[in-house]
Amino acid sequence: MTEQFEQFIRERQFISNVSLRTVEWYRQSFAWLDTPEPTNDQLKSLVIRMRERGLKPASCNNRIRALNAYLHWRVEGISKCGAGCKHLRIPKLKEEHRVLPTYDQSAITKLMGWKPKGQTQTRLQTLVMTLADIGARIDEALNVEWPDVDFDNLLVTLHGKGAKDRIVPFSVELRRYLFRWQKIAPKGRLVFASRNGTKLDRRDVLRDVKLLCRSLGFNPPERSIHAFRHTFALNYIRRGGSVFHLQKALGHSSLEMTRRYASLQTADLQALHPKVSLLTPRV
Repeated sequence: MTEQFEQFIRERQFISNVSLRTVEWYRQSFAWLDTPEPTNDQLKSLVIRMRERGLKPASCNNRIRALNAYLHWRVEGISKCGAGCKHLRIPKLKEEHRVLPTYDQSAITKLMGWKPKGQTQTRLQTLVMTLADIGARIDEALNVEWPDVDFDNLLVTLHGKGAKDRIVPFSVELRRYLFRWQKIAPKGRLVFASRNGTKLDRRDVLRDVKLLCRSLGFNPPERSIHAFRHTFALNYIRRGGSVFHLQKALGHSSLEMTRRYASLQTADLQALHPKVSLLTPRV
């Protein structure tokens, strides 16, 4: 990797305070860029290579975001990218807008009604209930420490992307799960720790969630862990929450992403249509 790439990463890491996962994302993205000073034709060729290697538009756009951040930095420095920027920019590819995977109410009911045995199963159920109740990202949930949980006021502090903390409410029902788990959890600061007190591996959690769903008689949706976040967002809107409050709860920096999470499904439109149709008789 060239000195310019490394300097960009150092500034992002030590000035912008990005996480180590973000640093790795930059490194993986820069592997597609052959030169630190690309031409417009080279950037077009880069996108073509991605597509020829089989990357889907969403995966390409994931890399393009990192590369555009570097292209901005080369010309404008650490200032925020805006309409007046003169640097080269890779246009994002058009993505297929698919319905985000969610858990239906019967699945959530089965997960709530499950009777776990022992420490490991109780931890798993409590983690699943936490994801469903507050819509946290999996890393945010796995990084929660007991001092972050305010049992009296039903609030939890989440440590989000870009070192941005936010305080979100949780339900009385989740407090019961957390209180029960706290009594048998391993001693230490992390709420969802392994037996030796270390942070759980998200891949192990994914495996356990899929096995649990199948054992309860239903197939887990795609992106089985993140689907809890989608489910939280969808039901937040269904039950009268505003998209602006949802943006705060999810920790999104832009309303555009929140709207995507909160897109209603066909069943919601079907239920609403008789009320709004011009052909429905009015009393």
